[in-house]
Amino acid sequence: MTTDRINARLPILLGEHVDKMLKCFYETPSEYIRDLIRRDMEKYEMYEAKEQILKGYKDFVQNKYFESSGNFIEDLNRAKEFGLE
Repeated sequence: MTTDRINARLPILLGEHVDKMLKCFYETPSEYIRDLIRRDMEKYEMYEAKEQILKGYKDFVQNKYFESSGNFIEDLNRAKEFGLE
């Protein structure tokens, strides 16, 4: 597993917040930062999923859909023909 190292200077207010979080929930600043990044990644994944769902609704409203054949590969090829990639 490769790792990246991040060093950051924080304004006093942010540093105080990190200290509070360490006293209550985390053992190290690194653990807290990793958790923040994981949460941010999850939030971004939810945003992406929401955008794809909205795109699907827009396609439906514009009659850009077809009934599934039950065969995933065939359906992917049909989707390309419809411009639904």
